[in-house]
Amino acid sequence: MLQRKIRRFRHRSKNRIHQRHSNNGQTNVRSHSFTNGQRNIFRSAQSAEKLFEKYSALAKEAISVGDKTLSENYLQHADHFMRVIEDKNKNRTQNKTGENLAENKISSSKDTTPSQNNNLEQDKNNKNSE
Repeated sequence: MLQRKIRRFRHRSKNRIHQRHSNNGQTNVRSHSFTNGQRNIFRSAQSAEKLFEKYSALAKEAISVGDKTLSENYLQHADHFMRVIEDKNKNRTQNKTGENLAENKISSSKDTTPSQNNNLEQDKNNKNSE
């Protein structure tokens, strides 16, 4: 018979903090979270509308100071957030029209179903009477 090597598994705790043991016996605690429990620091918590206003104001301020390069940078950021706002509004209107079309189809199918059933019953009655 084949003898297999017994595998030894190291149990990991369910939380994301794992411990490493160094040669000197000290325990190092290491987290896999890059932000140490904070919200994503690379993504702003503000809405696109507020960020558009923020970068527009910063661009105006940079122009007043005389820094055209910085102003252009801020205007590009503002333009990006304007496109985000437009996409959000476009998706919102498409969703509303899609919901309205679905509601209209449901209501029209409910309206036509009884009349179609009546027509089928009348056709059957006419065939039976002939």
